Amino acid sequence: MHRGSSKGGARPRTPSEILPLSASPAKVRISVEVARAGAVRRRSVAVVPGSLVRDALRAVGQAPEGCAVTIDGVSVPLDLPVEPGVRLVVVPTFSGG
Repeated sequence: MHRGSSKGGARPRTPSEILPLSASPAKVRISVEVARAGAVRRRSVAVVPGSLVRDALRAVGQAPEGCAVTIDGVSVPLDLPVEPGVRLVVVPTFSGG
């Protein structure tokens, strides 16, 4: 496998390369709502097509580990690709004693 070649132009973009909503009109726009302690923080972000739920969470500063994520009230896995216009609802889970 050939890695790190500088020939052939720019390297391909990966789904985890996420930009703010205003950075690129070619991105997939989604809404992320994080519910914590009775408050809901809403953010819109733009992600590269093919990005995963976990990528969207990182884009809004939320660690994907330890979260329950739903779309339309249905729990979804972190490795689910997001679609344009989707609204993710994130509930951080708590543990400890």
